[in-house]
Amino acid sequence: MRNRITELLNIEFPIIQGGMIWASGWRLASAVSNAGGLGVIGAGSMYPDVLREHIQKCKRATDKPFAVNVPMLYPDVEKLMEIIVNQGVKIVFTSAGNPKTWTSYLKENDITVVHVVSSVAFALKAESAGVDAVVAEGFEAGGHNGRDETTTLVLIPSVKQQLKIPLIAAGGIGTGDAMLAAMVLGADAVQVGSRFVASTEASSHMAFKQEVVKAKEGDTQLTLKELAPVRLLKNKFYKAIQNGYANGYSPEQLKQLLGRARAKKGMFEGDLVEGELEIGQVSALIHDIKPAEEIIKELMQGFREGLKRVEVLGSFT
Repeated sequence: MRNRITELLNIEFPIIQGGMIWASGWRLASAVSNAGGLGVIGAGSMYPDVLREHIQKCKRATDKPFAVNVPMLYPDVEKLMEIIVNQGVKIVFTSAGNPKTWTSYLKENDITVVHVVSSVAFALKAESAGVDAVVAEGFEAGGHNGRDETTTLVLIPSVKQQLKIPLIAAGGIGTGDAMLAAMVLGADAVQVGSRFVASTEASSHMAFKQEVVKAKEGDTQLTLKELAPVRLLKNKFYKAIQNGYANGYSPEQLKQLLGRARAKKGMFEGDLVEGELEIGQVSALIHDIKPAEEIIKELMQGFREGLKRVEVLGSFT
């Protein structure tokens, strides 16, 4: 399947695995790449030496392209970028910051740059900064999110109308049908996060994976907009946040409530009570934990079956 994204990234299928903190280590990234998608190592939860180790292990586990996602608010971002260049990584996804900061440096080192955005305005800024493609992520997405609450259904065609470079859709995409819908709306590919959390290779804790599988419609909520908007499963910690809002907590008080390493506690260590459990709305459609290769096959099968239904709909014209 050839289009602008598969050619840009040299991958078989237009499926990119999200670079999620505490879930996207070398095992998941290499498994997705080996299955024909683009695996992404999530550097947001890694110290520099840990990132170097994951890159080296990923290179040994696959001869296919893979990427590293770097949230630019990370305090050691300079060290991460130096490691990425020194280790010969060819694709970088940047997020949570100004794309002008690192795009030129990465491209000078022959690295393809993709930036994650949540609005048309940020997509255009990324394009003007010289990135090769953008990921437009809708309100449904897990983890940190945009403040405007623009849904994927609205965001993708809005960005497509004004963007010239390739577009990757993200947010609420966990099935082949959703993949097809996003591409009909104008995306060249999709980025899938939550579905890969519930994979055998994801580095997140099994207890968290099981909570994802158990989740139903309405079990997640976008919150903490005053700090950095994040979509969470509703547990005791989430309820403490809501109680803080009810009692008029200031942003500083909310920050104190959040504390340090709350996401690690929940998603990596499996504390389902006090941990921060980041996941997308599409968790309501995830019913099992399976290998990444099977997830890729499932997505492509659903995509092809959806195409057949679209052909039938064409008979009404």
